[in-house]
Amino acid sequence: MTTLLMIGTRKGLFLARSDDRATWSVDGPHFAMNAVYAATIDARPAASGGSVRLLAGADSEHWGPSVFRSDDLGASWQETEGGAIRFPAETGAALVRTWQLVPAGADQPGVVWAGVEPGALFRSDDGGESFSLVEGLWEHPHRERWMPGGGGLCLHTVVPHATDPDRMLVGVSAAGVYRSDDGGKSWEASNTGIDAWRMPDQRPEFGQCVHKFAGHPDRPDQLFLQNHGGVYRSDDFGATWSAIGGGLPADFGFPLAVHPHRAGTAYVYPLVKDEHRMPPDDRCRIYCTTDAGESWEPLADGLPQEHAYVSVLRDALCTDDADPAGVYFGTRSGEVFASANEGASWTSIVRHLPDVLVVRAAELP
Repeated sequence: MTTLLMIGTRKGLFLARSDDRATWSVDGPHFAMNAVYAATIDARPAASGGSVRLLAGADSEHWGPSVFRSDDLGASWQETEGGAIRFPAETGAALVRTWQLVPAGADQPGVVWAGVEPGALFRSDDGGESFSLVEGLWEHPHRERWMPGGGGLCLHTVVPHATDPDRMLVGVSAAGVYRSDDGGKSWEASNTGIDAWRMPDQRPEFGQCVHKFAGHPDRPDQLFLQNHGGVYRSDDFGATWSAIGGGLPADFGFPLAVHPHRAGTAYVYPLVKDEHRMPPDDRCRIYCTTDAGESWEPLADGLPQEHAYVSVLRDALCTDDADPAGVYFGTRSGEVFASANEGASWTSIVRHLPDVLVVRAAELP
């Protein structure tokens, strides 16, 4: 097996490969001087005629945003003429950035979801070659009152339900979580229990600054969420949320990832809130829960523990699907760390990249 990492940075995409998850080769940059915020490895057998398809959302300051695809593991790339993602003219909107690319389940082999800025969801039925606007969310009555977060008004997270293709959740900064139970035709805010700590009403229907959430397919109704302030769990697919961050040294952070095989196991990277935005005690530590948030353990062996002023962005932490699982994260200072033993120990696999914006991993034959 070969492990493939897609590493999107502020100045291009890098691809890292390893046959043993100990030694790595890195090539790139692909799309040099393009900021790559979104990437995915679509290994569904029927997604692109049987081959693995890579998708990357790249932003050119000159040509604008686009979605690129590769069916030969990055040896060549294709771009849809005129742009794969385009707002209908009647919306009066224009694509600023693609923030998220997520394949649907194996029972929907051509479907890929795209979350974009300004906050909207798009659907592809041809593996990412073309996308159409999900009008039910775009026309939601809350949308005109959504406020942008620090990164803009971005739809940054898409979580399809693992067993019911009609159900899905999306995260919009800073509007919160929205849920559909009918394939995207209608949507409702799904933020009950999540604090909006800077608003007069700290438990509003919407307006929460959700940073990331994820769930495990073996327990599809259980989700973990990193908010602007607070870490939460839902056991009813987002209908309600409960705080689980009491065992963490800080409840602020951006990324969150789940273990590929063990439901109830999740990883976060805490930061000291707003005034600092660096790790507590200036020590680089991933925190892991194996009991659905009842307790948290720091994972730091091999990570810098002194003067480590290291931040990790919302999509720059991920896992692969090997056993034992690999865990990976990239930093705003351009370093990527990897663990081949579920976070017990870490090694630096590449340094001196531009800002790392997204990391995605997969095991390939």
